[in-house]
Amino acid sequence: MTYAFTIEPPDYYALDNEQELIAKCQEWGLISAKATKLKTFYYKGNGQHLPCTILGFVDHMTAVIELDNGQKHCIHPSYLKEMQASGYSTRGLSGAATEPDTEQDAAGQSAQTAEQASDPADTSDQADAPARSYDMEEDEDDAESSSRLKGDPDGLVEEYIGPQSGTATDAEAKPKTKAAPKAKAAKIDLPDGKVKMSAVVKEFTTVPNHFSDNDDEVIIYESVTITEPEVIEVGDAWSSHSATMKKQELEVGDVLTFEAKIIKKKLTRNPVPYKINNPSKIQKEE
Repeated sequence: MTYAFTIEPPDYYALDNEQELIAKCQEWGLISAKATKLKTFYYKGNGQHLPCTILGFVDHMTAVIELDNGQKHCIHPSYLKEMQASGYSTRGLSGAATEPDTEQDAAGQSAQTAEQASDPADTSDQADAPARSYDMEEDEDDAESSSRLKGDPDGLVEEYIGPQSGTATDAEAKPKTKAAPKAKAAKIDLPDGKVKMSAVVKEFTTVPNHFSDNDDEVIIYESVTITEPEVIEVGDAWSSHSATMKKQELEVGDVLTFEAKIIKKKLTRNPVPYKINNPSKIQKEE
């Protein structure tokens, strides 16, 4: 049986030594600090409850596991840790807690319970990530709702200004005209699976990682465009500055083409709404 949700790692660090694997699992909180041997881990997501084996990692936010059928899959270590809870199976299979990429990937639900890794700072072409990571969608209606009266959430009652001098009757109430509703950005229907894309490197930055002592390195892109199977202008997006991307020796202004999955997942503390997962076949235009 083949699982459609898996995210095949393009490249990863294999943990062949048991002691190194135990140390990494302790770092991720999958086993206690006093543990001397590994236990059986389970993948609980996408309607599945499967035993899995930890093979290694892409970066410190992207573990690589092997499912019962031999398929490899990228997943955020903290999300894998949540799956080991005895009560998680009921939540995950009932749909109350879903993967971010079905949408962390998240992951976007990040992509969202990490399209919540795939990821650093990520991740179904995205690795699975915990629901609390990078899930900071802002309320776009704050500016509009703040102008409404308390007790009138639908904005049906106009604000009372009180008597004004120069009017026919000082006791008359003068209604204040409501401001026009705030226009929302048009939603983009992102395609499933990998697509061909182009993007321009805008900047390199870091974001906090509460599960590590180090911040996560990320790349922010501009002029992101899906070129195939259909042309869709996305705008700004971000991705992990993974080992694969570092091999490209990128600089600000570089124009890239690649294949990847893109999901809706906002970058921590940055107004970048979309995430690029596991880019491959990367080329820099001269």
